[in-house]
Amino acid sequence: MTDVPATDIASTLQKLSELLQRDANEEAVQFATTARRQFPVSADLIRLHGVALLRLGRRRDAHTALNRAAELAPDNIELQCNLASLAMDEGRTGAAIERLQKALARTPGHPALLQALGTAYMAAGQHVQGRDAFAQALKGLPQHPAIRLNLAAAEMELGHLSEAETLVRQVLQQAPNADVAHAMLGHLLHMQHRPREAAASLLQAGKLAPTNVQHLFQAALMLDEAGDLAGAHDAFADALTRAPDSVPVMGQLLFARRRLCRWKNLDVLTEHVIRAVSQGEAGIHPFAFLFEDTDAALQLQCAKTYASLIENQASSFRQQLNLRHTMPMPDTPIRVGMLAEGFHETAVSHHLVALIEALADSDLDVHLFATTPDDGSAIRRRFSAAATMHDVSTLNRTQVATLIHGAGIEVLFDLNGYRSRGNAELMSLCPAPIQVGWLGYTGSSGAPWMDYLLTDKIVLPHELREHVSEKVIRLSRCQQPNDPNRVQAKPPSRSECGLPEKGVVFACLQEMQAINPAMFARCMLILQQVPDSVLWLLTGPANTDERLRQAARALDVAPERLVFMPRLPYAEYAARYAHIDLYLDTLPINSRATASDALWAGCPVLTRTGETVGSRTVTSLLHHLGLPELIMGDNTSFIGMAVELGNHPEALATLRKHLQQQRNVSPLFDIKGFAADFRRAVRTISARYRIGRPPSDVDL
Repeated sequence: MTDVPATDIASTLQKLSELLQRDANEEAVQFATTARRQFPVSADLIRLHGVALLRLGRRRDAHTALNRAAELAPDNIELQCNLASLAMDEGRTGAAIERLQKALARTPGHPALLQALGTAYMAAGQHVQGRDAFAQALKGLPQHPAIRLNLAAAEMELGHLSEAETLVRQVLQQAPNADVAHAMLGHLLHMQHRPREAAASLLQAGKLAPTNVQHLFQAALMLDEAGDLAGAHDAFADALTRAPDSVPVMGQLLFARRRLCRWKNLDVLTEHVIRAVSQGEAGIHPFAFLFEDTDAALQLQCAKTYASLIENQASSFRQQLNLRHTMPMPDTPIRVGMLAEGFHETAVSHHLVALIEALADSDLDVHLFATTPDDGSAIRRRFSAAATMHDVSTLNRTQVATLIHGAGIEVLFDLNGYRSRGNAELMSLCPAPIQVGWLGYTGSSGAPWMDYLLTDKIVLPHELREHVSEKVIRLSRCQQPNDPNRVQAKPPSRSECGLPEKGVVFACLQEMQAINPAMFARCMLILQQVPDSVLWLLTGPANTDERLRQAARALDVAPERLVFMPRLPYAEYAARYAHIDLYLDTLPINSRATASDALWAGCPVLTRTGETVGSRTVTSLLHHLGLPELIMGDNTSFIGMAVELGNHPEALATLRKHLQQQRNVSPLFDIKGFAADFRRAVRTISARYRIGRPPSDVDL
């Protein structure tokens, strides 16, 4: 044990401070305990003793010490800040604010007290007061970078992004090597829809703080969003070398490699990710996990684990927002909200817009909340004409939640779920009293803030019910709406599409992450047994197309038998189904929108039913079209049927003719009927809510 010098209090305090600086907390407590016998009324000594106790987790003893110090020196600024910080750690934010306000009354304008008060206000969700406190503190210490960054953070929360950016750039002029400032600038730029610039700032933060893997991880996410998937992959890989046990990095790297078709040693990474989920380790994104070949139980576990992270953060935000829901009067219209990344030129929008138009004359008051800016497209104009459109692309999640709540939305549909980067966090704030998942994310959210999942009886049979945490609304028809009047351009010639003049055209226009090695191998076996056939794929990012050609060569298929379709406007893309003889569906997640596009265009789709919600969507499409012959139960029958049809063009022609006839009579393309069922589902769950009953399963 360190002996206490018997000289004076100054040398004692210096020695104790040195111990704390070295993080020698046990020794510091022993030293302070002995020293207090010699200097029993030294407030500074007792305060430092309390700090040491706090570091050791001895909160009650720390309380006693700090309160005793406060009795001896009520005007000690550091002491008041310590006690306020302790109160905040214990969740007593109001007590911290009250203490700091009293201290400021005794010492008006003190920057340290204002800084601490601003922090307390922010923790309490009082962002305006926090901003004002930081601004006053900055007047007292205009060159203090931390205060300026705190002020920027407050401006961010208030949605004043340009003001926040100015403040952060001022800090970077003062302290160009401050990694925290570069990171904050990155997040600000991302909020302004400038992901490439955001990535550059976060990469710089990662260079300045190489041990902080979070900077590099966030930079990789921004690169991905900016469309630089190869750069994102390299950043994820770099992050994993720095933190080889990081589960979130591992999961995102695996997802990037699937999208780039980088299949070498993929099984090793897959095994690590599946093991992490099965052991309840947090950080694997549920949407990325859908593309792993697992079962419904493990998918739900992944979603629940991920949702619990969001819930831990959201609970305090919900308390701060205090969004109380007023029960609507019995005769008032049901106000329905739909939240989505885009009500614009996307495949899903082309399926959804006809439903919104069909609901325009109903008793539902539909509001659309678009988290991406207006792209000026015709389909965005159709949405805006059919429902009340709210462009929330410039707002943060608390502002969007407040807007949804203020609009009086009773039933809120999340059309993206985990497919979006921010919808789950927003929905966790519970801006509406009834919240429903639908369309974008196939499967259960595992989230306590989601009340229902809208699905159908084929996609979610009774044997899968236990793997969905929400109550379910199961339509008797397919849960995917279809616009029977979608626009289709004039088909170009085969040669203009890069297709040979003769030969069967198989196609799979899924995103690359759905085309896994097993699925690709099945396709190659089919090509081998159907002479002169080709496989039409959607072009992938970076060098993905070339990697797939090399994979075909390795499986004894000529690389030129793979044809790649560039990204096209919807009408031009839809026109190309005229040249596709058979669409090959994917597992473990089905094609959904693209399969529906194929069927509407008269192109038959071959699927294999899986054992998860996401692997049954095309089964539902084909069931409601009356084509069970195209629903296979295993890989062998899938390959066999594809080969059989590919070698019998007359059978494919018969299927195409049948589909063209069904387009006018099948309930799959009956948008008015779908709108009636959708309205009935909304009215049913609203009625339960308005009479005070909890959510319950609903079969329509």
